[in-house]
Order: sequence, then structure tokens, then C-alpha cells
Amino acid sequence: MIRTLSLASVIALLPAATVAQEMTDSELHTKSVEAEKATATMARALVIGLADGVQAPSVTLVDTTGTTQTFEALAGTRGTVVAFVRSADWCPYCKKQLTDLEAAAGPLAEAGWTLVGVSYDPVETLAAFKAEKDLSYALLSDRGSTAIKAFNLLNTDMKPGSRYEGIPHPAIMFIGADGRIEKTLREDGYKNRPAIDLVIETAEGL
Repeated sequence: MIRTLSLASVIALLPAATVAQEMTDSELHTKSVEAEKATATMARALVIGLADGVQAPSVTLVDTTGTTQTFEALAGTRGTVVAFVRSADWCPYCKKQLTDLEAAAGPLAEAGWTLVGVSYDPVETLAAFKAEKDLSYALLSDRGSTAIKAFNLLNTDMKPGSRYEGIPHPAIMFIGADGRIEKTLREDGYKNRPAIDLVIETAEGL
């Protein structure tokens, strides 16, 4: 009787053990998928922008007076601080960042850096925003997103033909007087932007 019960107990336990094994395999698969997604996200983050120390691309943009400009021509004695933003028209986070950066323009200039903002917005849009916010630093129009693409900041997740096609991943690049990228500041996502104090501290520390 004891042997019969023991055998029956073992047989009864077999389905439960199988289910437990299946659950374990399922959990492992889920964790594996999550790890792959995290790795892919990190890989994408690593390829956004250009590496420190490389020569910055030579690009031309248009300021709010309609004059063609280059980062080299606008550079201070230490270089140029370029804030790439999505839009000064429809992006509230960009509007706030551009407005807040006014507080950094003076300290950056004292440290030898010229601050400029860049977006794919037309000249008229940037001119209106600059006047409305009474900004002292230059806003440059990158129609066609030529500079955005050259600096490897193009957000390729945007639907072709939509109003968002051509926007960059927001970033602040410090381009030295020798034309090399010395530092890039970025935050995860598009809602958070580097703190103004950090921008100033970074410039003063380079």
C-alpha cells in the first residue's frame, strides 16, 4: 500500500513539475527579451551624435536676419555652444530650454564661448520667437536638417512626410575653437534637458 501511494504521489506531481518548468522557461524568455530590448536601446543611444574629439562637420545655416552663418564664424575664443532643439514653434520643452538658456549666454560669453540655438524651423518662426523672448543669442535655421543629419542627431523615428520629420534628438554640443567636438550634453527622452548650471560648468571646465 505504501509503495502504491508513493508511486501515485510521484505520478500526481509530474504535471505540476512540468508546469513549473514551463513557467521558469517562460520567465527566462521574458527576461531575455527585456535584456535584448535594453541592449538595443543602449546601442541606439550610443550612436546618437558624434564622439568627443572628432572634427565637427562644416555646415551653413541661416540666422534670424536671413544671413548665412557657420559655427566657425560665430565661435568665441574658446568655441561655440550649439543647442540643437526640436522646434521653437510647437515643442514646449524646446521653448522653455531656449528661454532658460538666455541665462547662460552671458556666463558662456565671459568664458569665451558663443551660444547658438539650432532647429529645423524656418527663419520667420525663429525670428518671431527670438523677438518675443528677447533673446540675446543667435537662433539658426537648419531647413532640410542638413546640420542635424551631419551631426548624427536626426530622429529617425519620425514618420516621413509628417511635420516632425527632420527633428533632432535634443543635444548641446561644445565645439572648440579648433573645430573639434569637446563635449556633448544629452538627457534621456525629449522632455528633460541639461540644467543651465551644468551647461555653464561644463563650458568653464573645458
